[in-house]
Amino acid sequence: MKFIKTPVTGMQDFLPADMTLRRHVLGLIRDTYLSCGFHEIETPVVEHIENLTGKMGGENEKLIFKVLKRGAELERGLKTGELADSGLRYDLTLPLSRYYANNRNDLPSPFKALQIGNVFRADRPQKGRFRQFTQCDIDIIGDESNLAEIELISATTQALVRIFSEAGISGFTVHINDRRILKAMAIAAGFSEEQLPDVYVTLDKLDKIGEDGVKRDLLDQGFDENCAARIMELLAARESAKSVREFIANGLAETIEDGVAENLDHIMETARLLIDPSVNLTFDPTLVRGMGYYTGTIFEISIDRFRSSIAGGGRYDKMIGNFSGQDAPACGFSIGFERIVTILRDSGFMPEEAGEKKAYLVDKKAGDETMRRVLQQAAAERREGGTVAVEVLKKNAKFQVEMLEKNGYTKIQKVYADTVL
Repeated sequence: MKFIKTPVTGMQDFLPADMTLRRHVLGLIRDTYLSCGFHEIETPVVEHIENLTGKMGGENEKLIFKVLKRGAELERGLKTGELADSGLRYDLTLPLSRYYANNRNDLPSPFKALQIGNVFRADRPQKGRFRQFTQCDIDIIGDESNLAEIELISATTQALVRIFSEAGISGFTVHINDRRILKAMAIAAGFSEEQLPDVYVTLDKLDKIGEDGVKRDLLDQGFDENCAARIMELLAARESAKSVREFIANGLAETIEDGVAENLDHIMETARLLIDPSVNLTFDPTLVRGMGYYTGTIFEISIDRFRSSIAGGGRYDKMIGNFSGQDAPACGFSIGFERIVTILRDSGFMPEEAGEKKAYLVDKKAGDETMRRVLQQAAAERREGGTVAVEVLKKNAKFQVEMLEKNGYTKIQKVYADTVL
């Protein structure tokens, strides 16, 4: 059998320099969110298959890495056709909802959760998009007020500005919408309740295929031509509307729930007072978000000079009730960590590591006593907080030094038998 040295498609190996960048960005994210009062938790990467296939993950339910049953259970599964009893999580929101339903009696209310971890999707890999990737989520559970959305927008933009300002990158836009506005548009256009999920998936492609592409896609799916034309007319009104209220007044007054416009305008007006002046906040009625569990406010963040979003989230007030039978208001925001790291790496950014990194290169002929002295000296310097490596001096010392310098070592000392430390 021939062994394969490259990672599985869609997975990555990380070199030391990669890990320096990733560790730095994760540190900024974690420090920012903890300073905003969020509590860090952890959930397993493996979830019950019933949870993962519960019609809440939208298109991601087609991308689940399923885990086969084992032993006698697998043999029975081969007869029934039910081969999997669990799978790798495709996001952190569903596991959080299960976690909260299981532990809510031991958690504060509202509960402000911070979760950082790997998720898995059997997707088609492309630049900045992988099958295993890290998500950084904050969620507020138990707060039905607008404060949840406002805090999430404030904390997430604070983290992103802090990360990208070091690399001289700016120009963020927070796109905000409400699923109830999307529903009102679709109903006003003549679509039925049963057709809404498919309509949402098509509208979500607007930034990729344009208005003509969306209309053509709706017609290709067999939707009524008048309905397709009407919803495109409603979307076109976004260009002239100066507020959410004005947009809704243009044809949605009969189908929108009471208070939605006022609610969204209030979130935006208050959030603008808290976020960095360089961040743009805009109402975007074309914003959909692919997950099926969103019930209200939804948002995404993009960088003006890049096409893809780097963060997204929204309100999902009905998900926790699926686990406990008791609904709980919930809202979350997820940072696309891999896309952020890709942008920083492509821009040539590398963080300066705190403190001096020092290396001792000990000549083989120096003897055991010299090596013991070096190891004792290194141990003493580490106790003082230094980063110190000890290596045997190689024949190709030039390459050895170059690799150490590449990994951030600024002081390198070659040690021989007569070297004074």
